[in-house]
Amino acid sequence: GPGNADCTWKVLSAIKGGDLLFTFPNAPIKCAGAPQKIMYLADAHLRKAGVRDNCSLTYHTALPAIFGVPKYAAALSKLAAEKDCGVETTSHLVEVDGEGREAVFEDMGTGKQSTQKFDMLHVGPPCAPSPVYATSPLADSAGWVDVNKHTLQHNTYKNVFGIGDCNSCPTGKTAAKVAAESGVLYGNVRRLMKGKELKQSYDGYTSCPLTVGNDKLILAEFGYDGAILETLPFNQAKPRWLTYFLKKEVMPPLYWHGLIRGTWRGPGLVRKIAHLGTA
Repeated sequence: GPGNADCTWKVLSAIKGGDLLFTFPNAPIKCAGAPQKIMYLADAHLRKAGVRDNCSLTYHTALPAIFGVPKYAAALSKLAAEKDCGVETTSHLVEVDGEGREAVFEDMGTGKQSTQKFDMLHVGPPCAPSPVYATSPLADSAGWVDVNKHTLQHNTYKNVFGIGDCNSCPTGKTAAKVAAESGVLYGNVRRLMKGKELKQSYDGYTSCPLTVGNDKLILAEFGYDGAILETLPFNQAKPRWLTYFLKKEVMPPLYWHGLIRGTWRGPGLVRKIAHLGTA
């Protein structure tokens, strides 16, 4: 919550040198980009403070790559190298000694463990399904609401639908996902109530706005199996001021006045217009 953000800033602003570690867990997470966004923001702050040369920044991810979609992984790997940020893949945080300032990581491939000293440790916490539905008949074996990944209808109970973090759709658990799913849910529930075939189909759309500095952003948009679903008619894997502006100034009003009120159903229509109907 906000308190943790304040704490992070307090710790970061006091750093004058040392080893800074950032982690991505071996579990579902609310925003897959968040654990590395903070690394880029930390890098920008340390450079502005004139102490970056005294610091070592390393990103430990349990994934086999810096990001799950190859197009964005390539761009982020290049960016991390340019910023002199280390990246350790298949590296899973398993233990922290806060008093001794040591973190223990396990290699996901070999099972070998290693210990690293730190002056700052930013942990991307593992997330899990809520017991409210994870222990109910609605859940699949992993604890998520068991839905058809395209219609969002429950695979057993046909009068049940699921959207957002709770459902079993194999894609990022983001607000962008909820927006795209809401239109599908609206259409399919209406058709079900009229006894008609469900025709609305969710393509797995999700988005991860990756802040890579104080004024640049990579806007990752993708669907099932890593399909690229970019809204704008240019390469969004390139850090840009425009996408940073969209994240900072446009997306918050879309969330509060669109998504929350049920009127923003994702950028699908905008994407078609921007790509002249070819996307």
